[in-house]
Amino acid sequence: MAHSAHVDTFTRDNLPPPELQPTFLFDLPELRYPERLNAVTELLDRWVAAGRGDRPCILSPGVSWTYAELGEQVNRIANVLVGELGLVPGGRVLLRSANSPMLVAAYLAILKAGGVVVATMPLLRARELAYPIQKARVSLALCDARLTADLEAARALSPDLTRIVPWGDGAPGSLETLAAAASPDFEAVDTAADDVALISFTSGTTGQPKGTMHVHRDLLAICDAYGRQVLKPREDDVFIGSPPLAFTFGLGGLVLFPLRVGAASAILERAGPDDLLAGVARFQATICFTAPTAYRAMLGKLAGHDVSSLRRCVSAGEALPPATFEAWRAATGLALMDGIGATEMLHIFIAAPYEKVRPGATGLVVPGYEAKVIDAQGREVPRGTVGRLAVRGPTGCRYLADERQRHYVENGWNVTGDAYLQDEDGYFRYQARSDDMIVSAGYNIAGPEVEASLLAHPAVAECGVVGAPDDERGSIIKAYVVLRDPAAASPALAQELQEFVKADIAPYKYPRAIAFVAQLPRTETGKLQRFALRQQAMADADPLLRSA
Repeated sequence: MAHSAHVDTFTRDNLPPPELQPTFLFDLPELRYPERLNAVTELLDRWVAAGRGDRPCILSPGVSWTYAELGEQVNRIANVLVGELGLVPGGRVLLRSANSPMLVAAYLAILKAGGVVVATMPLLRARELAYPIQKARVSLALCDARLTADLEAARALSPDLTRIVPWGDGAPGSLETLAAAASPDFEAVDTAADDVALISFTSGTTGQPKGTMHVHRDLLAICDAYGRQVLKPREDDVFIGSPPLAFTFGLGGLVLFPLRVGAASAILERAGPDDLLAGVARFQATICFTAPTAYRAMLGKLAGHDVSSLRRCVSAGEALPPATFEAWRAATGLALMDGIGATEMLHIFIAAPYEKVRPGATGLVVPGYEAKVIDAQGREVPRGTVGRLAVRGPTGCRYLADERQRHYVENGWNVTGDAYLQDEDGYFRYQARSDDMIVSAGYNIAGPEVEASLLAHPAVAECGVVGAPDDERGSIIKAYVVLRDPAAASPALAQELQEFVKADIAPYKYPRAIAFVAQLPRTETGKLQRFALRQQAMADADPLLRSA
């Protein structure tokens, strides 16, 4: 470790011990960073210093900032953080907002001032906000003025939080008012490359959220690995997407990747399918980041929108069903670029360059990373064998003071909790989350494979497949299905769907029970909450639970 710039040493003091951290790889020349590094200098300031500050940078309804204008706003906010709000290097600052230009500027200002960003999803409520505040010992929060109520309520549960500064209401103490009076010049704090830059909390789909710590070097590494080697953006690209910036998929796709190459980003506060399609046309976006569910939802709306500017569409957040891939390619002529990442890894580590995309495969290991499929004892299994996915590279898991570090990192490898196989050509093919494998009458069945089959039926809009208790088989395959036309739900359609799956994949994998539902439980980032469906399936099978 280089000498830290952090005066507040909380994050470094709470890193996992070295023996529990993964092995980090910097084999590619572009991943060998200097010991002293502030990510904002590389992502933003260097473009201004090179005389390219007049290039478009942040686009949004009502706002259009060049690199120089974003740089000035970042500097003003950094001066407010240090001069008015007492931030010292290493101090944590919570951010609460929907995606907006101001959120981007505040995020970069915290990093430039040597602080540590704790970004939160805008839909979290007081109790959910209290946990990261307490876990990360956050004393200062910057918040969209429209979202302060839950944060104020969280403060009552979290005595560490002593100051909330709103933006967007123009009040005397608001962030924009303070920034307007601050200097537009600010010298980036001389942070070490391995000083913690952000704490991103996992979605908590498998228990209490985990705080994952990433350093300044990591922010560049994902740009120089996945961005440079796989996505291959250009300076004339315009990025757009739906993921919140608190979700590292969104941080990379909407902020880090475009800034790294001097491109522009269209930032949308509302980014549902209709908003995203309208945004593509309005800003002539060329690269889109969103989840498979959103691509599927946009398919029926394409006729009313011009998406001809798109040249790359990235899908991540959950497995990409082959039916969605094929339908999107048929409608747009574009192959979806699938990928798997993790909050623990910061961004995507398996994906194929556009020209090497194969339907049904997540992709190849991203240059700069290594990946393998292992058995329960950690031994690599032969090609074509299903096992646990293990990966290592320039980024990796560093949980904030959490015993679960021991479970995620094994012998220097990050073990993601995904079941995969690697084919003879080196492509990794997703099977399920390790805990989503269903054992029915002795067969191992991957829920996502059954979901992909059901999604190929024209009546199905969405579905989730889990194991349901069964006295005879131990468990059976149960599908929760959202129909395109809810009025079509009937026993006859359920039987039709069962026969459809039997004809598409091995018959023993068909759903023996089908429940038609209005919606599926999802996280704010769009991931299907299969644990909630498993709980529902348990309750449906147990009369006592059902009556309770």
